[in-house]
Amino acid sequence: MKKFLLATAATALFTTGAFAAEVKIGIILGFTGPIESITPAMADGAELAMAEVTKSGKLLGGLTVVPVRGDDLCIDSAAAIAVMERLVTSDKVAAIVGGDCSGVTGAMLQNVARPNGIVMISPSATSPALSDAEDDGLFFRTAPSDARQGQVVSDILNSRGFKSVAITYTNNDYGKGLADAIQASFEKDGGKVTINTAHEDGKADYSAEVGALASAGGEVLVVAGYLDQGGKGIIQASVDSGAFSVFELPDGMIGDPLLASLGHAIDGSFGQHPGTDSPGASSYVEMAKVAGFDGTSAFSPESYDAAALIMLAMAAAKSTDSQVFKSKVMDVANAPGEKIYPGELGKALDIINAGGDIDYVGASAVELIGPGESAGNYREVDVIDGKFVTKQYR
Repeated sequence: MKKFLLATAATALFTTGAFAAEVKIGIILGFTGPIESITPAMADGAELAMAEVTKSGKLLGGLTVVPVRGDDLCIDSAAAIAVMERLVTSDKVAAIVGGDCSGVTGAMLQNVARPNGIVMISPSATSPALSDAEDDGLFFRTAPSDARQGQVVSDILNSRGFKSVAITYTNNDYGKGLADAIQASFEKDGGKVTINTAHEDGKADYSAEVGALASAGGEVLVVAGYLDQGGKGIIQASVDSGAFSVFELPDGMIGDPLLASLGHAIDGSFGQHPGTDSPGASSYVEMAKVAGFDGTSAFSPESYDAAALIMLAMAAAKSTDSQVFKSKVMDVANAPGEKIYPGELGKALDIINAGGDIDYVGASAVELIGPGESAGNYREVDVIDGKFVTKQYR
């Protein structure tokens, strides 16, 4: 087991920084890049949790929680490493909500988080490879691994009666890991994958890629890509040529900008992204609405939960030092303890400060397993009349 949740000596509970007037938490996401349309609601979710805790005045004697944003560009590891180094060394953040895309998240973990002993909780990095990454107990994620999503995709395809699919994926850790997980699960369940091939982001013309996919055949085209980049381009070229009319859309493709661009052209398609119909999900959507952003946007609930877990772990450890509070993340996330939902962070801090236990359920029904990642709940959607409509939760 790679996660060593170390017991903390009582003498180490109160560390330098625990009594400072403020604590800074970084939010590193791809504010520009292939998923830039969904990252604003992710950052807003994390900052909503931070504002809630600050307003309560109950974190370690009344600390003000200050968010510090950084742009990892989603697919540029060098840029991601540089921005995290700045946040850690110059801005002195105590922990990171992020990264978002799997490749940059792994790069930041190995090159900055581990050398500096900084906790990272990603709301959206889903590559199965991250489950086994060496992390010194510093890395967690409120999104499930794509090993889980691969099985969910297979279940959805089979429930709809599809027997053969073509798969295209963005050529990076996220895309390949997800595509391979989908193929393994679908073939295990008796389906046929006609082709599983990469596409590059940033191209103006995807006709050659779509031609190869069409030649291989398949009832459905699974597009494991990004809604603001190559994934959208593949779908547009498919629609224009008539190569495919039904698309399976994994989490990186779920966002209103895709529908704003393609409209009714992809009616009848379907997909999924992490989501739950738990009581916390509905209360989070209402809180987000009051705050002026869309709480149903992909990975926004997980971002609120990532920030909340960081702050609750700090309270449980009585320290803002990542090396101290990392051992409390799993404790506050899981049973036993009183269940905590969005809007109840002040209540959670009261319980922790009184020596009690909490079971943080949050906006995404958080349950951290094995390597510190979400067990996995998914919202299945249909594209109907140019809109995403919830079918069910899995």
